[in-house]
Amino acid sequence: MARRPVPAGTPEPTGLGHIVDLIRSSIPPLHPAGAPFVAAPLAVAALGRRRRAVRTVSLLTAGAMAGFFRHPPRVPPNRAGVVVAPADGEVALVDVAVPPAELDLGSEPLPRVSIFLSVLDVHVQRVPVSGSVIDVVHKAGQFLSADLADASVVNERTSMHLRTPAGHDLAVVQIAGLLARRIVNHASAGDTLTIGDTYGLIRFGSRVDTYFPAGSRLTVLPGQRAVGAETVLAELP
Repeated sequence: MARRPVPAGTPEPTGLGHIVDLIRSSIPPLHPAGAPFVAAPLAVAALGRRRRAVRTVSLLTAGAMAGFFRHPPRVPPNRAGVVVAPADGEVALVDVAVPPAELDLGSEPLPRVSIFLSVLDVHVQRVPVSGSVIDVVHKAGQFLSADLADASVVNERTSMHLRTPAGHDLAVVQIAGLLARRIVNHASAGDTLTIGDTYGLIRFGSRVDTYFPAGSRLTVLPGQRAVGAETVLAELP
């Protein structure tokens, strides 16, 4: 079994505890929001254990929910002035667009990167840059497919305005998709957040847009895969 390299002279780990540690490092933990979605089908499997079909379907559902709500650890880069991806998924758009009106960031188009999350992607959202939360606004809307260009305007969304210690203003927007019916954002105005920390969740299929200050240098292209908290989307001016 493959292992992470360790410093020379480290004693050889042995025993059941080592096996447990290897399993824990290979299987991502579950986000707390997913616990009810995993527990419910497990309970059905237990109640219907004498019926093979019920047991099988319930266990498969529990496994699928555990996969959807996985919450893998991430290590953001330590370079100053970078903005990391707020979500896992495919970079769908790299363009300029007017940020959500509810954040009062002006009417001038700003650089934007949109990440589309399929149902197979990790669905927790990460803080793209360290800074203060200026505002968090939820706006009701439609539930069109999140990969449509109009989704950023007409779909239900939660928009967050961040300001870095250097005074750069950014917006990160959680957008509901065709199957998404729940957007969770645990941040509030006045909070101080650290790059890479988990701040929210969307279920089940969605999109996350990031708006950057004018003059930022975008470092990704459409079609790339982004890893939340680790892929650098842009360098601030």
